Amino acid sequence: MKTIFLAVLVFILWISNLHAQTPFYQGKTIRVVVGTSAGSTYDLYARLIAQHWGKHIPGKPEFVVQNMAGAGSQIAANYIYNAVKPDGLTLASINPAIYFNQLAGRKEVQFDWGKFAYLGSPDRSEHLLHMRADSPFKTIQDVRRASESPKCGATGTGTTGHYFPRLLEETIGTKFAIVAGYPGGPEIDLAVERGEVQCRALTHAAWFAGEIYRKWRETGFTRVLVQTGRKRDPRLAQVPTLPELMDEHKTPESSRRLAAVILASGELGRPYVGPPGLPLDLVKMLRESFVKMLNDAEFLAEAKKRNVDLEPATGEELERIAKEVIVQPPEVIERMQKLLEK
Repeated sequence: MKTIFLAVLVFILWISNLHAQTPFYQGKTIRVVVGTSAGSTYDLYARLIAQHWGKHIPGKPEFVVQNMAGAGSQIAANYIYNAVKPDGLTLASINPAIYFNQLAGRKEVQFDWGKFAYLGSPDRSEHLLHMRADSPFKTIQDVRRASESPKCGATGTGTTGHYFPRLLEETIGTKFAIVAGYPGGPEIDLAVERGEVQCRALTHAAWFAGEIYRKWRETGFTRVLVQTGRKRDPRLAQVPTLPELMDEHKTPESSRRLAAVILASGELGRPYVGPPGLPLDLVKMLRESFVKMLNDAEFLAEAKKRNVDLEPATGEELERIAKEVIVQPPEVIERMQKLLEK
């Protein structure tokens, strides 16, 4: 009888140890919620990443992508922050600049930007503004001198399409009419083609990865008027940078400080996040696997094939930046509030 008892005990201990060694993600599926519509650049990155991330996570989980567009990805950010269990099975790709809305005290913000679980970003991109070539605005100086403002499309506040034109107004005296409320980038692009709007601001990565923009460049349908960055992108060598224009127009220091805070969002790139409270062991695992994926030869080859720019940032870097940008002096917050109210 004693022998039987010992045998059963050994078997139970063996089974327990076997389960303890089973990777958490084995047989599971990770859902990535993308805060923009299908066909957008965020969607392009997410679907590429979903193909490769799983093989670098112990247990090799499957990945599915779900689009949750609206309010410049704020709907997705609110969802991942409040409605998702911190079990590592639901992650999100959100716009890096929606912390503007938190700084400005917007009531629709239901998250604390510094408390997301930051996992990594595949890209840190500068921004640009392009204009239909058949419009009367051939240069950014034409926009400054215009009696009627060009219409630029945007999804919502805290997105490139909204804040970059507004920042140009604050720093170099241009005037734009923002038409907001589009679900995502593809819908804005369609509006540009239809003539509903004449311009749009977006990232360099989107501009050089999107098939529609390649066609526009080849046909001369649109032209880039201004770009961010300390120096000109070699692919846009004839396009002035915002720092150059601020020097030319003697932009005051207070406006330059506002620009620095706003453009810091570029360092966050296209952040992949989990909900607050995600266990530290899962955060560590997901961060490490994200870095491995970004260095995987098959992933890099596929990214090159799709003309996807890569300038990665680690989860640790994103967490540090996120906690820094959300703490600003009152004068910057006041300027941010005014900028987002326009």
